[in-house]
Amino acid sequence: MTPDESTPRRGRLTVYLGAAPGVGKTYAMLDEAHRRLSRGTDVVVGLVESHGRLATAAQLEGLEVLPRRVLVHRDSEFTELDVEAVLARSPQVVMVDELAHTNVPGSRHAKRWQDVHDLLDAGIDVVTTVNVQHLESLNDDVEAITGVKQRETVPDHVVRDADQIQLVDLPPEALRRRLAHGNVYRAEQIDASLTQYFRVGNLTALRELALLWLADRVDDALASYRRDHSISSPWPARERVVVAVTGGPEGDTLLRRGARIAQRAAGSELVAVHVLATDGLPSAPPARIAEQRRLVESLGGTFHTVVGEDVASGVVDFARGVNATMIVVGVSRRSRWREALRESNGTEIARLAGVIDVHLVTHERARSGRALPGRGSALSGPRRLGGWVAALVGPVLLTLVLSAMRDVVSLPTELMLFLALTVLVALIGGLWPAIVSAVIGFVLLNWFFTIPTGHLTIAEPENALALTVFVLVAAGVASVVDLAARRTAEAFRARAEASALAAASRSVLSGEDTAAALVARLRETFTLEAVALLARRGSSWDVLAADGNDPAVTPDGAQAVLVVDDDRVLALTGRVLPASDRRVLEAFASQLGVVLEHDRLRAQAEQARILGEADATRTALLAAVSHDLRTPLATIRASVDGLGLDLSESDRAVLVGTLADSTARLERLIDNLLDLSRLQTGSVRPVLRATSLEEVVPFAVEGYPLVVLDVPEDLPLVLTDPGLLERVLANLVSNAVRHAPAGRPVVVSAAVVGRGIVVRVVDDGPGIPDELKGHMFDAFQRLGDTTGNGLGLGLAVAEGLATAVGAEVAAEDTPGGGLTMLVTVPLAAS
Repeated sequence: MTPDESTPRRGRLTVYLGAAPGVGKTYAMLDEAHRRLSRGTDVVVGLVESHGRLATAAQLEGLEVLPRRVLVHRDSEFTELDVEAVLARSPQVVMVDELAHTNVPGSRHAKRWQDVHDLLDAGIDVVTTVNVQHLESLNDDVEAITGVKQRETVPDHVVRDADQIQLVDLPPEALRRRLAHGNVYRAEQIDASLTQYFRVGNLTALRELALLWLADRVDDALASYRRDHSISSPWPARERVVVAVTGGPEGDTLLRRGARIAQRAAGSELVAVHVLATDGLPSAPPARIAEQRRLVESLGGTFHTVVGEDVASGVVDFARGVNATMIVVGVSRRSRWREALRESNGTEIARLAGVIDVHLVTHERARSGRALPGRGSALSGPRRLGGWVAALVGPVLLTLVLSAMRDVVSLPTELMLFLALTVLVALIGGLWPAIVSAVIGFVLLNWFFTIPTGHLTIAEPENALALTVFVLVAAGVASVVDLAARRTAEAFRARAEASALAAASRSVLSGEDTAAALVARLRETFTLEAVALLARRGSSWDVLAADGNDPAVTPDGAQAVLVVDDDRVLALTGRVLPASDRRVLEAFASQLGVVLEHDRLRAQAEQARILGEADATRTALLAAVSHDLRTPLATIRASVDGLGLDLSESDRAVLVGTLADSTARLERLIDNLLDLSRLQTGSVRPVLRATSLEEVVPFAVEGYPLVVLDVPEDLPLVLTDPGLLERVLANLVSNAVRHAPAGRPVVVSAAVVGRGIVVRVVDDGPGIPDELKGHMFDAFQRLGDTTGNGLGLGLAVAEGLATAVGAEVAAEDTPGGGLTMLVTVPLAAS
């Protein structure tokens, strides 16, 4: 079976997008239906809203219209798209009006666009309509323009992913004329519509929103086409101006010039790019780059930072990637003789740009001359100083030694010794001290050891060749030694960076590091004065985490700013960091973003857990209340009704007793519910004081005749809230009495144990299996109790109230069978 046969064909979606109501979307959709029908296509109308417009209703003639589904909601009948009927009919094409419509409750889906997706999945082509004000991303903009909040919206991706989008548009004046002629709304609605929603300004703004939104979609489609067909050369479909900024003072001039060029054509874009080169040259000050970023944003453009092997290739690659039509670059600040030695960035960009236009802008600092940035040495300062001392002093000392040994050594030996000295200087101080040492050695060898001595002339060609080879070999060896030193330093640095990033990644993935810990590690790793994590809050900034002395509280006060996400940045204060450090810093920023995302997800998970527990509590409460509260209420009502009858005194006494028992039971249930509510909302506020158990225990067991008290009178005072502790003991005693065998007493005793008093409530009932003891303090847990005399809240409330007063509740088995509840109350200070 071929892939086409095994995979069902998905239908094609065509959307008629209107700039405003009344532009003729539905009319155009039905006109499309007639054209397809004339070509032999099986077309049906699934749902069309004519809104009383005669021209639209006339378009339905000659088309097959499927019946709608009738739904009843709030005693009113509504009609909706009958998806099942369309699927059963299985046409090639179906017309479905108003894609953003919200379906009546009881429909197949909540939104009509979901119904459309079902039809597309079934292989049916769908033609539909939607107005720009119903696009979800534009909803706030439309409300700001028109003052009307659109309550029916459709996600942008639903329309953006359509196979074809047709814009249905009318000039504002033409639409207002159509409205005035009664072709859109009824006569009584015309005046209000013309003076409110359908003002010329509103219609113009909505029209622009529709055109811009559709232009973005077309731009995405063009980029996708170029990517799918491997087209790397730019297509100038839209004017897109890329301004190359280096962080120099001329950047402001370039950005303003680029903005003026972009403003010449409607829909043009201004894009600024700063290249972080990997050639080892120092980068621009981050504060200056931040200033130029703000300038670009104020001009309506976007700012991008990219990494490239060199500035010119990085700019051109970026321009090709964004399909730019022009690159704006400044005239080089180098002097002419330096530019003769090395091609300027502007010239190299023009050479590499190909079909992209390059606009070279002069400025006041052009040709002003500037020193070529030097490559930072991989050697420490003391080593470089030692190398220069060895380069200047070493050849002189070696010359003195060899002069004393003139009769012993020959010129080849002297050349080898001077070469060894040059290698030693290269090992100590690097390339340039070694070159100087080689030049000095060449002069000294020529003057003192090459015939004729005392002159800078060489008599023998062989000696001239030897000296020349000496200089070349010395320079080559020095270069190799210097390169090896640089590579070694880079390797150590790369290992340190990898180690730092690996440690950060491990801590982030394991969940050990918080944002504050990662900020502190960042400052320590890069030896910065201060690092602050800032979050945008309107026009101000909040400090989420900071480390170091005097951290910046706004991005403007920092020397470097790293973007973590759309709303958070890292503000760095201290030394100016080279471009190589920024790569690692950006990795740290990414890790910090992961930490913040983990924190957000953990917070959401915790909130979901709390909501889940609350929902489970509500569900259990409703289930329990519906039964357990109704039982005493029914008993009370029956007893009250019975008291109205002609009964004997004994029967009346029985009913009164039943009424009293049911009322007491209902009161206990309500008390437990209120206590549970107070515990869950955190509204329990205990007042702790020194209390005697004689004030608490007798009241807790009042009303239970089969309770034996064993509480000594000389017990010390406890620190508790008497009222809340009484509720704890009352719930435990009630639970024990309910489970104790008939006629068997419940024993309540108290004794000093350690630094507290333990109150024991002992019953001889069935007890609780060990596997259920872990859940005995959960709400609505009856643990095998089938008497129906409670909600299963007694132990949960007792444990919660005990915790509130600083006591502890535990359970253990009663010897011989049963359950013993232990309440440990702390002693009051003597």
